[in-house]
Amino acid sequence: MPFDGKRVFDSDSINGLKYLPKSIAITGSGIVAIEFAKIFKNLGTDVTLIIRDNVPRNALKKIGLDIDLAAALNADLIRSGIKIERGAQVAGYNIPDSPVKPIVLTLEGRGGGSRPTGCATEISCDTYLAAVGRVPNTKNMNLESIGVELDSYGCISVDGNLCSSLPGIYAAGDVLGRPFLASTGVAQGIAAVNAIFATNGAVGQGPSKGGNISGPACSGDDAEDCEVDGDLGSTGAAYDPASLASNPFAFPVGVWSSPEAAYYGLSLEQAKEMNINAGSSIALYSECLRGVVFSPNGLLKLVFEKPSGRILGVHIVGDDACELIHYGMELVRSKRTINDVISNMYSAVTFHELYRIAANAAQNEVAARKRRAAAGAALAAANRRKSRKK
Repeated sequence: MPFDGKRVFDSDSINGLKYLPKSIAITGSGIVAIEFAKIFKNLGTDVTLIIRDNVPRNALKKIGLDIDLAAALNADLIRSGIKIERGAQVAGYNIPDSPVKPIVLTLEGRGGGSRPTGCATEISCDTYLAAVGRVPNTKNMNLESIGVELDSYGCISVDGNLCSSLPGIYAAGDVLGRPFLASTGVAQGIAAVNAIFATNGAVGQGPSKGGNISGPACSGDDAEDCEVDGDLGSTGAAYDPASLASNPFAFPVGVWSSPEAAYYGLSLEQAKEMNINAGSSIALYSECLRGVVFSPNGLLKLVFEKPSGRILGVHIVGDDACELIHYGMELVRSKRTINDVISNMYSAVTFHELYRIAANAAQNEVAARKRRAAAGAALAAANRRKSRKK
């Protein structure tokens, strides 16, 4: 790929861009690609998003987003005027010497070959951004020669104490692979230092395979009401930040687009894959007063175990989603139930009311669907009025 830091960028070098392009093409369907697509669109740039998947929301699901959040973000991209080239990849680059002439990208179908009739085979743009993912910067460290095990992506394999396959060598942060988040890197670093200076014999035993979620399990007095246990619900002294190395449910994930998206815990699909009897409930932003007044486009979704109502996951798309998710994280980690949420008091005209609305929806799905339909119809009518005024 002809990166030059002038017209062709990756997700790092784009931060040094010294001009606002009139048009930009972005390859990628992950968090970074979406964030930059919305940034440039909000600045007035014409944006084309090139994705390999034929169904945009499926591409978003692959990075962990719940299907409803993925659909909402995809709808927002389209509503924003961002053009999406589906099932496509860049096959060639024509970058002229003159900075006033456009870059011409040649497109081919996913995996090579021709695109379907009617689909674009060329795109002209001022700037091109490849936001197609990251790999750990371990290639030239020669770690395997000293016995440090790497996976096929170059990520360092570690155990629950963040110790590598070579006793005494610990790792934290992006060299472990996803999620490539500063917050998880800091937590991993703290956990690694704690493990290094631990006095018991449990640390430094080499990497283990798999995550730390044990799946369905319960014992003791809670056995009749609880179907899920393990690190997903751990909190306080029982919460192990070292599980961030391998447990995708041990940290909140945020997408800093507009609207924001965030999630913590299990999606409904993931819960069913773990053979958990689970359900979900939704609250629309347009169902709470703050949403109606300030930002009606968005939703909050609770995933819960049946019949106990224990909350297993929280998924949000809309204003302040990346702030709201931390309350949801505590609901999951402290094993709160739908009834607990309903019995709590929430200040009026706050987005936190969405939690109670979603919890109520779990207890009466028929009435909840009617309320969402009415709220959705009112929002659609308001959007039509705005469009006519423009």
